Amino acid sequence: MAAFRHPGRGIDRRMICAFAATFFLAVPPVLAAVDVAADTANRSRYWQAASSTAQEAYIDEMMPPGIQVIVSPLEGPVYADERGRTLYKWPLSALRNGSTGDRQHEPSNCTDEVLMYSAGLMSPYPAGLRLPDADRRLSCAQVWPPLIASDDAEDIAEWTLVTRDDGSRQWAYDGYPLYTSILDQQPGDVLGGSKITSANDGGVVRVPVAPPSDIPAEFAVIPSTTGRLLVDNREYSVYTWDGDEPGKSNCYDDCLDDWTPVAAPALAADTDQWTVIRRASGTHQWAYRGKPLYTHKNDPGSRSVVGSDVPDWRNPRWHNVYTQRAVVPPDVFTVQDAEFGGQVLADASGRTIYLYNCNDDSLVQLACDHPDAPQEYRLAICGNGDPDVCLETFPYVIAEADATSESALWRVMAIDPETGHRAAADQENALQVWAYRGRPVYTYAGDRKAGVTNGDGIGEFTGRRNGYKAFVLRDDFGENAFRR
Repeated sequence: MAAFRHPGRGIDRRMICAFAATFFLAVPPVLAAVDVAADTANRSRYWQAASSTAQEAYIDEMMPPGIQVIVSPLEGPVYADERGRTLYKWPLSALRNGSTGDRQHEPSNCTDEVLMYSAGLMSPYPAGLRLPDADRRLSCAQVWPPLIASDDAEDIAEWTLVTRDDGSRQWAYDGYPLYTSILDQQPGDVLGGSKITSANDGGVVRVPVAPPSDIPAEFAVIPSTTGRLLVDNREYSVYTWDGDEPGKSNCYDDCLDDWTPVAAPALAADTDQWTVIRRASGTHQWAYRGKPLYTHKNDPGSRSVVGSDVPDWRNPRWHNVYTQRAVVPPDVFTVQDAEFGGQVLADASGRTIYLYNCNDDSLVQLACDHPDAPQEYRLAICGNGDPDVCLETFPYVIAEADATSESALWRVMAIDPETGHRAAADQENALQVWAYRGRPVYTYAGDRKAGVTNGDGIGEFTGRRNGYKAFVLRDDFGENAFRR
């Protein structure tokens, strides 16, 4: 499924770029025609229409003045400041050679100091290497402005105050100091971080803070690449069935050979979105938004979508349940079956879409995966520092002149092809490219057939730390749909 997967080792980028330029680019790709009917079914499986009003419900908590809850397009409910800027925490996490982040119930480690050298947290790279953007680098507090409290602020419920080095007081939630992100420009933006788990060597990332989900104790919500998946408290997926009626289960006899009703406690009470139905046996079953819930006895493990293939994937009658899903992406994107066993997002020709990941190795782990960040990291991986080679090896997904999107997650961005930064206004050679969550998306020259993911993992630490990862929608044998 992936090329050059050697965790912890350096890679010969010259070899990668030369191989792509001399072989893949010289051979025309052989891509399968897009199955329109299948693609339409898959789009409804993974995303919700822009007209959908489905949003995750949350439990109201006491909040300081000026703090609000905004339901974001992918992350669901998040806390935001009075201007609508999402609030983040930076929990202490372990890396290969140490740990960094904020300790719970202690002051912030994100300061005004400009760090110009690597911390040596990611072997085999030593500490003391001068960072490529040292001469123009921002401090952690400039990239992640702390949420400063007013002089008369007082602790309230989960919201407490910590004192910064300069004597100012900073809000904390659940003991973790809070920040906003300079990437978030509009209310509802969550571009600085994600609730989706950072895998292995992905760095110590920021996480948006949120009120608790309004779900019974028997359930949990798992963030994924397409939405907020509802699971039971063992993290096994729950499903609904088209054969049921609102508030009534019709799954009996042979149906129960493969499906188990999700039992509700005898004292469970109805809420706005959750109801308890009584089965013919007298037992109680949970229903969500009027639809009875089940687990699938044939699911191979937790967080599965296998049950949604019944009776077959082109005509499913059983469906995974989401508290909310992301809005469907622009029509130029398709869904392709992947060779690794799952599905990926692809362009109109079936080429797999890739996201670029990057966190630097400073003590404050600043992201370098977006156009406003240093491009030296990305250019080193895709072209050994040569932007022209990068444009051939991992080309941007070009947007049509009149392209629009109903999803706030997808936007058209003008990129300077020579630098990788945002293009200047009216720049003649600017590329109009598709961007997801404020970051350009790419295809890979080495993908000659629809559904292949040869570019997945190219980079450092299987692409998690500094490199490219396929946009995975479904992974039947792994967790890539639930990992950054």
